[in-house]
Amino acid sequence: MSRRNLSAHVCLRDRARGRSLGSVVCRRERGQAMVEFTLVIIPVLLICFAIVQFGLMLHDYVTLTHAADVGARVASVSRDQPNGVTLARNATIASASGLNSGQLNVSVTPQPWSAGSQVTVQATYPYSVNILGFVVTSGNLTAQTSARAE
Repeated sequence: MSRRNLSAHVCLRDRARGRSLGSVVCRRERGQAMVEFTLVIIPVLLICFAIVQFGLMLHDYVTLTHAADVGARVASVSRDQPNGVTLARNATIASASGLNSGQLNVSVTPQPWSAGSQVTVQATYPYSVNILGFVVTSGNLTAQTSARAE
């Protein structure tokens, strides 16, 4: 038997006897395992980074939706206020904690509104999905909520 075949034979024989891989030096198999690990870990890490980025974007969307709900609620009860639009806009921005308020756009329609009519608050916030520094996708998250004015 050649030396190469002998080491492979010893590795297989020791595995069959229940010995651990650490007891016998199996250089060829350890090298193959390292190559396989390298080929598998890169896509797995990319998928993990994508999952984290999607979670962050989903968090921003849920925060934006909540902020639009709060703004619509404030707008529905501030019909008689002279600055009802400003109150609704400020309430929306204040309840969007965790978002950059400078990038948050809020619109309240119609202006002015009357009792029993629908008042709509629309909030828009930019997003971008970055994986290892590369922008995969970007755009605007939009949340819109309507409430009946009291």
